[in-house]
Amino acid sequence: MSIRVQALTKVYGAQNAVDGISFSAEPGVLGFLGPNGAGKSTTMKILTGFIPQTSGEATVCGFDVVTQSLEVRRRIGYLPESNPLYTDMYVKESLGFIAGIHQLHDPHKRIAEVIEQTGLGPEQHKKIGQLSKGYRQRVGLAQAILHNPDVLILDEPTSGLDPNQLIGIRQLIQELGKSKTIILSTHIMQEVEAVCSKVIIINRGKIVADDTLTGLRGKNNNDPLEQIFISLTAN
Repeated sequence: MSIRVQALTKVYGAQNAVDGISFSAEPGVLGFLGPNGAGKSTTMKILTGFIPQTSGEATVCGFDVVTQSLEVRRRIGYLPESNPLYTDMYVKESLGFIAGIHQLHDPHKRIAEVIEQTGLGPEQHKKIGQLSKGYRQRVGLAQAILHNPDVLILDEPTSGLDPNQLIGIRQLIQELGKSKTIILSTHIMQEVEAVCSKVIIINRGKIVADDTLTGLRGKNNNDPLEQIFISLTAN
């Protein structure tokens, strides 16, 4: 398993933001769904080593997220919802900076590949601060995949994209999911149906569904995913 989570809990004061969840993920695209405040971003921050869990265990590619954090970070690419970027840097310059952090062997070749993959060619010589929100999202995704990680964690990766850009990024995520394990958090149900092979729904810190799309529909009268989501997270 690329990702294994066992009895994972994160407590803030008197609130269990994540409440004893367990799941696993293999190569493919896993849709990680839930209402705002359900615990999605907290879980992703734990998996990427940004914050520690209160209890439970999580491993990425066999490495513990707490005791082997550096090994985890080498194997993971993360696009957070806030997508922090150096807006005074040029696009290509920022990718060169990230390549230096990861000590890539042939950075120029890899940067060119990622610019092509993410459709950043026309914008590569602009400052990030001059880009539209959609192109900033592409820069964040390019940074996340630059070191060719085994695992990608994408928090709202298509936020702000127009319909044409959306199709391109969805196709890229599908292609990457053929060889990588991808956790995709989104509120767009059509996106989940388009790219995800498996779905986890979390509500109030607990997992309320963990199944393939086909299996989830089969257990819920073949209702649309949006209706299933609402029925499982309404209380």
